Amino acid sequence: MPFVTVKIARGHSIEKKRRLVEALTNALVSALDTKPEWITIHIDEFERENWAVGGLLHSDRHRGRHDEAGR
Repeated sequence: MPFVTVKIARGHSIEKKRRLVEALTNALVSALDTKPEWITIHIDEFERENWAVGGLLHSDRHRGRHDEAGR
């Protein structure tokens, strides 16, 4: 029984999460020749202020890009 954890930044809509788990489930069913009901997917969301690339916080690098209006 595959158990997959996906780490994504907080702020994605429930519809995007539905598409994500559907796509991952389909890929795992195909790759592992298993049943969808045997696949568990856990979405672990983190705050953008707790993520950095190249020495800059993601929240600073993309200021305003991920606010409520931009989601």
